[in-house]
Amino acid sequence: MSGRPSAASRGGEVSLREVTSENLDAVLALSVAPEQQTYVASNAKSIAQAHFHPEAWFRAIYAGDKPSGFLMLHDENLRPEPRRDDYYFLWRLMVDQAFQGRGIGRRALELLAVHVRARPRARVLLTSCLPGPATPEPFYSACGFRRTGRVEDGEIELVREL
Repeated sequence: MSGRPSAASRGGEVSLREVTSENLDAVLALSVAPEQQTYVASNAKSIAQAHFHPEAWFRAIYAGDKPSGFLMLHDENLRPEPRRDDYYFLWRLMVDQAFQGRGIGRRALELLAVHVRARPRARVLLTSCLPGPATPEPFYSACGFRRTGRVEDGEIELVREL
């Protein structure tokens, strides 16, 4: 045991909530540390992209009653005509720099896994990340992801069994 308080004891239970007009400004104000900005798009860009992609499912990550992050899933089954009915890709995940190191990202991934397991033919969750000094790959590895051996557009593909 690390002796560090859990996410719940330092801000409440972690939950995934819809982005609405009431919380949009707070979600847009979230940001990662400067050295991490190369590795994840801003929430503004992600939300804008989501509105042009019917396969995008996105949520704000909350710690208690505070917005603390954002995630976006590519769920092929949300498309009018899915190309593959078993494709689930974690498109974006970010935890605000003030909330990092509290287990919030790990808990958000678990909540996402529960959501994806309930979707049609879900067996794995894919994601990818850029290599580099502040890459999130060690975080993903600690959360059960492993390399697939594929690299696309310079990003390392990772997979997690569901």
